[in-house]
Amino acid sequence: MRLILASGSPRRRELLAAAGVAFEVMISPAEEIHDASIPLAELCERNAELKAAAVAAGQPGAVVIGADTLVWIEGEPLGKPRDLAEAREMLRKLGGRSHTVCTGVCAIFPDGRSECFHELTEVRFRALDDATITAYFEKTDPLDKAGSYGIQDSGEMIVEGIDGAFDNVMGLPVARVLRALSSK
Repeated sequence: MRLILASGSPRRRELLAAAGVAFEVMISPAEEIHDASIPLAELCERNAELKAAAVAAGQPGAVVIGADTLVWIEGEPLGKPRDLAEAREMLRKLGGRSHTVCTGVCAIFPDGRSECFHELTEVRFRALDDATITAYFEKTDPLDKAGSYGIQDSGEMIVEGIDGAFDNVMGLPVARVLRALSSK
């Protein structure tokens, strides 16, 4: 089975490789939907499906996996920040509070069948002051991460705890992906 990950995320590649899965990477040209009026899980699944479908259209015979991760706090989705000022604002908003991380995944199979699902993880942040945020930014690049943070990148500086799957917060709920692939 030829498997394609329709994502440029180094974290998703790392997670899938660590699971012992052989795959190729093709970055999806699909434009994500940014619409806070769409419920979180539906928005993530729709974006994952858009990404997977854009790659699957040119790759008959392959299984294509698309994924989309968003941080959600008080009904507001936080994607990747545009710049460091926006990244700092996002961490200020998350500091001392809990939020939800949702990763939507869509697997499109060679027979045209698709399986889309999502995983939710609750993340509790420590109270964050500007010095802590600056120190965190010195250790990691917040610009390529939903919500301006990567739990695997010095996450102990800002994260107090989680309820749910750690790999989901990184961007790919691997156990769920493996179950979807085995259902083919």
